[in-house]
Amino acid sequence: MSGNAARSQGSRLSVERAESLSDHDMADLCEATDAAIIEGGGFGWVEPQGRTALERHFRGVMLVPERELFVARLDGIVVGSAQLLRPPRNNEAQAMSATLTHAYIAPYARGHGLAALMVQRVEERAASLGHRVLNLDVRETQETALRLFELLGYTRWGTHPAYARVAGRTVAGHYYYKLLEPGRGRSTGDLMARGPRPQG
Repeated sequence: MSGNAARSQGSRLSVERAESLSDHDMADLCEATDAAIIEGGGFGWVEPQGRTALERHFRGVMLVPERELFVARLDGIVVGSAQLLRPPRNNEAQAMSATLTHAYIAPYARGHGLAALMVQRVEERAASLGHRVLNLDVRETQETALRLFELLGYTRWGTHPAYARVAGRTVAGHYYYKLLEPGRGRSTGDLMARGPRPQG
């Protein structure tokens, strides 16, 4: 694992890119995930899944070359996660972009700035891999997440009116993007404005 740490009001915050997880960390992650699902935020599931299903999911995520799992810790305890999804190698046309998905912090660990730190760590990793754009989408009911992403500089570019079904009703989803600066080479703004026109 590689990690970054910060402090908030006496609490120790850290976000790590997880290549493996101990049994204890996995149990904490599954508990945090089910808590977030029950609260209605951050995941595609709408019903809690339990440790067996969630452990299978996360161990599978860590095996997929195009996915990276980030875990957030509060005082050493895993309380949330996010995933960075990179385009497959055969999608050269969109190699400049990546997607932030499945980002959430358990309800009992919110209010420390950990969600913002986690998003920033994913952005840093995406930029270090050369991606110039980070995309994400959020259900309209996830108002806290919407506020966070807009505060962090994400631009809403569209809305899907039939994005998901939750609790028997159809809800819209909002789509966002943010330009990233890799820290080397031409700036993203310059590249987007002056990139060569496609032939044909």
